[in-house]
Amino acid sequence: MRRLLAGLAFLVLPLMAEAQPSVVEEDVVLGLSHSRVRITTNFDGSEILIFGAIRREAPMPESELDVIIAVAGPSNPVVVRKKARHWGIWINTESAEIRSAPSLYAVASSAPLSEILSEQTDTIYRITAPRAVWTLGSEKEFAEAVLRIRQNQGLYTLKESSVEVTEQTLFRTSVSMPANLTEGAYRTRVFLLRDQQVVSDFETVIDVHKVGLERYLFNLSREHSLAYGILALVIAIAAGWGASAAFRMLSRA
Repeated sequence: MRRLLAGLAFLVLPLMAEAQPSVVEEDVVLGLSHSRVRITTNFDGSEILIFGAIRREAPMPESELDVIIAVAGPSNPVVVRKKARHWGIWINTESAEIRSAPSLYAVASSAPLSEILSEQTDTIYRITAPRAVWTLGSEKEFAEAVLRIRQNQGLYTLKESSVEVTEQTLFRTSVSMPANLTEGAYRTRVFLLRDQQVVSDFETVIDVHKVGLERYLFNLSREHSLAYGILALVIAIAAGWGASAAFRMLSRA
């Protein structure tokens, strides 16, 4: 009897394995118009083209493919203060520290996020800006203030339906980098989704750094703060004297 059961199992198990659907692996091959952004004295922002293709080792699934791209600047703690009016004067009443908030956060998607991204997936991968900002229950109000302020400053952006997907194989979009960038590594993530679930993801880095006079002044302010303060004072005095001299010359004319 045992031999008979063993023989049946030997025949049935291969058939069950064949009946199970194979997992389709989809990998991202990514390209950037430029992976380094140089901040100079006349830097007024930049636009980076993000494009790529999907490499498959099996036939393409029937479900629709969606793409989400998220670019995050360096994260730092942020202290948020709440003001209230007392006796006609606005004063700080409460404060909280948000443990981690990206200096910039840009999200682009191939369709509205409500249609392609589930809450569970967003919680796991921390894709949207609210998920990217580290919060605790007591800090929720302050975290929302950070989101609101940085959205108004153009630092946190959401461009739904801006990722162009061709034949479920090629994709492209562009991300605007404002003039007030923070120096550092900008984490760039690409997510492939089917049925609101991430099937593959890819990550790279965009390097943002100061060059030329901007770099020199930045290093001087950090490494030699006294010399930087004296230089700033000399420049201010020289600018004031020059403006005064020019005004006197114009008055005499």
